[in-house]
Amino acid sequence: MKMKYYIQLLIPGLIVALLSATSCHKAEITPSSKLDCPLEDASLYKVNPKSDQYQALIDKYVGQGLPGVILLIKDEQGFYIGSAGMADIDKGIKIQPCHISKICSITKMMLGVAILRLQEKGVLSLSDPISKYIPETTLKHIENADQGLTILNLMNHTSGIYDVIKDQGFYLQVLNDPSKHWSADDLLKYVYDKPAMFPFNPEDTAAYSNTNYLLLSMIVEAASGKPQSQVMHEEIFDQAGMHDSYYFYHDELPENQVAQGYYDLYNNHTLINLSTWNTGSGNGYGGVYSTVWDMYLFADALFVKKTLLEQSSLEQMLVFHKTIESRKNLGVACFRDFIDVGGASDYAWGHRGRDLSYSADLFYFPHHKAIMSMIVNYGTDGDSYLRPVFKEMRDEIAKVIIAD
Repeated sequence: MKMKYYIQLLIPGLIVALLSATSCHKAEITPSSKLDCPLEDASLYKVNPKSDQYQALIDKYVGQGLPGVILLIKDEQGFYIGSAGMADIDKGIKIQPCHISKICSITKMMLGVAILRLQEKGVLSLSDPISKYIPETTLKHIENADQGLTILNLMNHTSGIYDVIKDQGFYLQVLNDPSKHWSADDLLKYVYDKPAMFPFNPEDTAAYSNTNYLLLSMIVEAASGKPQSQVMHEEIFDQAGMHDSYYFYHDELPENQVAQGYYDLYNNHTLINLSTWNTGSGNGYGGVYSTVWDMYLFADALFVKKTLLEQSSLEQMLVFHKTIESRKNLGVACFRDFIDVGGASDYAWGHRGRDLSYSADLFYFPHHKAIMSMIVNYGTDGDSYLRPVFKEMRDEIAKVIIAD
């Protein structure tokens, strides 16, 4: 998620008090444990001839401060799956390829594919106006919502609707109640009557907004008559065989299998465990917890085996806006990313995931027939000394993927 943090504007004593208050709640993310992980030692997962390069890279960047990294690469020469660093610093538990982690905004791509599958079934259409599914009493308080917005405008970020994640009041409430389970109505309070990011002009302007996918989660429920979590399981997890994936807070997370998440909260090069801090999980724009293997299964089913979507739906997904935002083009629940790490054909399709204390990447490089699935248990959307470290690592990994 794109985030603007206000945490460091608050006095340290208040933060300490909030951390103490959080510890009184029932832990939904329990301390991490060492796992019996079949991905760890099997030679099948180290046959890729670039395996030593990938392992050296993640070791290097853990050495520069990232707490833990899990990386899976699959191309025509086989798998590399490896890890480096810690899943739980306090408990001294090393991170393993089977540890589950929050994959943040990769949730959007999964929800988007679910919506495209619903379109194939005739449940809805991307050309439907959002007013067909969201009450006027809600839309009248959202600037640009009266411009005839369609489901497509939400999915490809051309709506211009204010981004809830950039709202200062929202983040102050996160600080006041870090482990709160947010409903759609709770979140929309921070969107109501706020200025749009830009006038609605879909041919010329696009910009990322988490609110788009909050609204899409509401549309999924209205159109299908089912809870969005049920749709996510039926249309994505079950279809791709993702047995270690969960949609929090709707799903209970397994004990001791989730990697802890960290952030440099005080901006003093000290990592603080913020695993239980919730920035709206379970409302379309974030909330899926998964493994690099399950993420790989999703990307493989979507882009390689093409079992999740019909070809026409996949083609619709891969229409990208001309606007370049943060070194990527926005598509329909999908990015064209890594557009400047190599030649014109070295881009990747997929999605980034960024949250308060977790990060993830899931991409398919079509020219190289390679899938990259990565989890880092550190929040890299906030401005900290480790954000450029993370960005440099992901670019270096991409350069190894595209190298001959």
